[in-house]
Amino acid sequence: MNTAVLAARVDELLGRGGVGKSIAMPLPRMGLFRMTHTTSLQPDLYEPIVCLILQGRKETTFGEITHVLNPGQSLLVSHDTPVLARITAASPETPYLSIVLRLDLALLRSLRDEMGETVATPVPAGPAISDTDPRLLDCLARYLALVDDPIEARVMIPMLLRELHFRLLRAPFGGMLRELLRHDSHASHIARAIALIKRDFRAPIAVPVLAREVGMSTSSFHKHFRDVTANTPLQYLKSLRLREARRMLVSGEHSVSSVAYDVGYGSPNQFSREYTRRYGVPPSAHLASAVG
Repeated sequence: MNTAVLAARVDELLGRGGVGKSIAMPLPRMGLFRMTHTTSLQPDLYEPIVCLILQGRKETTFGEITHVLNPGQSLLVSHDTPVLARITAASPETPYLSIVLRLDLALLRSLRDEMGETVATPVPAGPAISDTDPRLLDCLARYLALVDDPIEARVMIPMLLRELHFRLLRAPFGGMLRELLRHDSHASHIARAIALIKRDFRAPIAVPVLAREVGMSTSSFHKHFRDVTANTPLQYLKSLRLREARRMLVSGEHSVSSVAYDVGYGSPNQFSREYTRRYGVPPSAHLASAVG
């Protein structure tokens, strides 16, 4: 199976010839994406995923580092990470096509326990990009083929998800995943800190207290948090608050002031300034689009 053949299959499943954005989740943990036009930079929060580019081109910016993703390349994100992303090559004739697989950390952990310790090598922090391993590409193709056979899908989904996660652990860019699964690693400590921030993102955080809770010194915590997420803890907290604020505004069920207070801001004016810096429009614009 090569990338072009898999791209044609994804295009078919998403309605070849359609215009605009198409998304489908035909199987557990798998998302298919199709876009027929380029996009501007949009802030988002990536959960642990692997994203395979099949056709078109995408740019992702983590902090000050921008990655260009071309067909046949995969992006692996091991931690919940703020990102700026845009599609830079797409048209109705040659749409952008990708497959995203949401990672199952419990499954990864059980596989690592079976694999045992691997040779420790230095692992760059943060998201990683690599040419897609042919064995991973083949496994993705076999997994997607289950769409055509519901009986086979019921039996094979757990086995192929297991193989997909195994291939990721063994892939050249799987080092951060292996590091994340080590209980005493910096990657593991930062993952626990992220979970705590996400759980209580409406409340103010005291970074020294958070560092102690995950067993790190304040200076080490700052360094490794920024290495992994390309953000300081406070910048990360702001990203979570503004993302939730946008979701609430788009729903059309809340006022700007109530959203500001609900996500943890003490001042609607400060909220409006930071929202506008992040999204390029004031919060009232997203509220108006929801009710208009």
